[in-house]
Amino acid sequence: MSSVTTLEKAAKRSCHLLPLATVALLGCLSGCQYEPDDAFLASATSPVTEARTVPTLPESRDPRTVPPLPESGDIDAGTYLVPVVGYTEPFEITVPDGWYTRDGQSLGKDDPGHPAEWAVYLTLSPADYVSMDACSWMGALANVEPSAEAFVKAMAAQSWTVSTPPVEVMVGDYSGFEFDHSVEGDVDFKACGARRLCIHSESFATCSHWYSTQNEHETYRVVDLNGQWAVVSVGYIDELINPELMREARAVFDSIVFRSYK
Repeated sequence: MSSVTTLEKAAKRSCHLLPLATVALLGCLSGCQYEPDDAFLASATSPVTEARTVPTLPESRDPRTVPPLPESGDIDAGTYLVPVVGYTEPFEITVPDGWYTRDGQSLGKDDPGHPAEWAVYLTLSPADYVSMDACSWMGALANVEPSAEAFVKAMAAQSWTVSTPPVEVMVGDYSGFEFDHSVEGDVDFKACGARRLCIHSESFATCSHWYSTQNEHETYRVVDLNGQWAVVSVGYIDELINPELMREARAVFDSIVFRSYK
């Protein structure tokens, strides 16, 4: 396992903190727009992957009795509400002991046996723009059409990374897609813009979520909220992370439930 300097650890933490400002409904903003052609649409959805359902959770309680996710610091084990910008209802997330948050909508946990901070993390970020060339991304972020399908296909078309075929899922009361995303092949990060692979962003001008190491891996869920959409993901730095911690992060991810409360 390679060593990580203090500066690199700070950069790594910034990589995960910057995109974790909020969960936003993803819509069209100004800038270039990604519009996949018919040939790509066919390949992105083939072969057809069997749909599955996120593990069943207990019935949601009255949202008025569930506290909001704290804005920063260590958090107690429990269930919390996280607001979705532009949508009337928050989503629920259940967290065990040992996790911390920042800005009220980001979650992370360190691995005592690993030098990197935010060894596992949950990204609850807006992703209106996707970098089609993750290495040469500066000035080339594409605005994604406002649908869960368009986001999945844009991520699958991204160069320097690879996505698994999307799987249909139910996340509480709403349907969506799940897929894994990671670095493809050997990447010379020093040759890329700002020495990173830009994955997606809140704006056209900057990158708000990126990979800066070879072995980062994420699982995404894109949820269709009655014609709107939201993105959540869980990730880890590399495969040297304690497997128990990876499973715990996945359990937190699986606890996310979008409810209609109707």
